[in-house]
Amino acid sequence: MPIPTPFHERIQPLCTSYRWKDWAGYHAVASFDICHEREYNAFRQAAGVIDVTPLFKYDVTGPDAAAFLSRIMVRNVAKLRGGRVVYLCWCDDEGKVIDDGTCMRLGEHHYRVSAAAPTYYWLMRHSPPYKVDIEDTTGRLGTLAIQGPTSREILRQITDVDMDAMRFFDVTPAKFDGIAGHLSRTGYTGDLGYELWVDSKDGIQLWDMLMAAGNPYGIHPAGLDALDICRVEAGFIMQDVDYFCSLDALIESQKSTPYELGLGWAVHLKDREPFIGQAALQAEKAKGSDWAFVGLEISWEGIEARYGSY
Repeated sequence: MPIPTPFHERIQPLCTSYRWKDWAGYHAVASFDICHEREYNAFRQAAGVIDVTPLFKYDVTGPDAAAFLSRIMVRNVAKLRGGRVVYLCWCDDEGKVIDDGTCMRLGEHHYRVSAAAPTYYWLMRHSPPYKVDIEDTTGRLGTLAIQGPTSREILRQITDVDMDAMRFFDVTPAKFDGIAGHLSRTGYTGDLGYELWVDSKDGIQLWDMLMAAGNPYGIHPAGLDALDICRVEAGFIMQDVDYFCSLDALIESQKSTPYELGLGWAVHLKDREPFIGQAALQAEKAKGSDWAFVGLEISWEGIEARYGSY
């Protein structure tokens, strides 16, 4: 049975549609209203807030943290500077994608990896002989994503961070009206947006201050349906929708490589230490992929005209 997130006490009364989903074992709202249109428009015209606590989060620390993560990721994490976030994926020995997510560098030897699916086993399996500690911080951290054109102005009201100085994919320690946490300029909508990371015990207080500060700026809670539309518009992929984890695939044709999924730009093949799947990806790069995702631009007027002609 799903469990509540740190924000559930505030979110539950707002979900007048009673449309809930199970996201990684947590209660998650599909849409607050019967239709998700208002929530989508908040993302695109004002600011939408979505509880993304169910994302799996792993803190990797220790003197070998960078070398360890570079060993299992297709990107060279050793080159990631402090205060920066990077999007990446990780593969099996055959170069087939297991999962995709982000990696942020929070300190000299402190990294945080986000994932769509449970990844603790994979991280632990490959940790020897590296000097690293791996902690599953999913339950310890509450995370809110605020996305949309007014999100920056809202955050100015509650944080000590210089919002104008934050670049895309920056992450920084932050105080939210006294609550300690981290703020990253990241998201899943393709719009201006940020993610707030705090201890779970501070979840209710963070929700209240964010909603109060955002009231003059059109803030609105949003669910997964509106987020899904935004991520499709932005061309972002989702596990178990656009691809399957190679470890869970029942047949070979369910597996995908980064090049097939349009993530070839995230693969670093040269000038680095070996990583899992490197040989297979080098061979595919030289030969070419059998298939690949492409983007489509749809003309609704053209579709209607075609229907009308029949």
